[in-house]
Amino acid sequence: MAGFDPKLAALVVWPALLWLAWWLAERAHPRGVPRVSVYVAVGLVGSAIGLTPGSVAEGGGAALLAQFALSLVLFELGCRIHLGWFRHNPWVLLTGVAQSVAIFAAVAWALGAVGVAAEWRPLVAAVAVAASPASLLRVANDLRAAGQVTERVLHLAAIQAVMAVLFVKGVSGYWHLSAQGDWVQAALSSVYAVGLSVALGVALAVMVTALVRGPFGTSTAPTVGYALALVWLTVVADALRLSPLLAALSFGVLLRERRVFVANAQRDFGTLGLLLGVFLFVYVGSRMSWGALTQGAVWAAAAVVLAARVLIPVVFNAALAVPSGTTVRKGVLTGVALLPMSAMTLLLLERSIALGLPPATEALWHLTAALLWLELLGPWVSQWALVAAREAVLAPSGPDRGGASASPPQ
Repeated sequence: MAGFDPKLAALVVWPALLWLAWWLAERAHPRGVPRVSVYVAVGLVGSAIGLTPGSVAEGGGAALLAQFALSLVLFELGCRIHLGWFRHNPWVLLTGVAQSVAIFAAVAWALGAVGVAAEWRPLVAAVAVAASPASLLRVANDLRAAGQVTERVLHLAAIQAVMAVLFVKGVSGYWHLSAQGDWVQAALSSVYAVGLSVALGVALAVMVTALVRGPFGTSTAPTVGYALALVWLTVVADALRLSPLLAALSFGVLLRERRVFVANAQRDFGTLGLLLGVFLFVYVGSRMSWGALTQGAVWAAAAVVLAARVLIPVVFNAALAVPSGTTVRKGVLTGVALLPMSAMTLLLLERSIALGLPPATEALWHLTAALLWLELLGPWVSQWALVAAREAVLAPSGPDRGGASASPPQ
């Protein structure tokens, strides 16, 4: 057809694709299929037919919306993190840090063994550390999971998210220093980005605790307030070349610590959060490169990442289970549940590409197959682990979750 515009076609078809993802997920979930896996699968179909939105590096609005969607998730995750638990039980913190370092080291070494070039290995290993907070929180909320394993999984996912950002910023700083000899750019890419990202989240939390005081007539009002604060946080952090994800997590963690001052909000940010969750995972699926899946090197890298993410968390959580106050069985289930890896990994790499880190493009290419399998199958594994821990049941019945009132900072 004359005048056919592929961008206009994508703009028209994408809302329909999101609706299809929601519809299929709602039909599949009562049969035990994780909603997250359905969303990603529909995104993969979109990628196969050429419906790929602009990435962070291309300055696409869809990419910024994905950053905001993940910021909502990390804020909610931060609101569930209890820093006092780390003080009273430092073994949990030690487990998270130790397994993050072990994953980074093991993946970096094993990638060399399968022939991945040295310039790409550190960044692939850095982002491989990140669990998928979005997948884990969505699975836990869908199942209404509650208990020791659930809380450990979410706390460890938060630790791994922070460690992944630190590793990525460290690798970025090292690359600028070694490749260009630029101390200023190295500092801006590492120390500056990490420190100011945390400071931005903390400053916003202090301001919000002074302004958003309860009680409100409904949980909708503070939900809107928190969401608008996160819109500002995401845009400002992006403009300052900081980490919106680390800023959002810091914002949520400090609100939890100052919980006495902050009003209740809706679980998952209500309908807004659920809508953006659908978009986020369809976006993740749509960013997969089908061409990369035909390359043996991509599958070799996937095998390395998959092995590290299966074995290392299980071994560390089982070995440190008793000192950290749980059973070996629950430690194993905690390690198994940490398998998913997708949205945060993808956005960390796309963000690195946008900030001018050349190895990020190759790192994303090498991780295509790993992201595919860990996001499609990871939620199933996490779901099984939470059910096996007797902290959840499949397809729970009850009122709509979007209307449930929850207090993120508590």
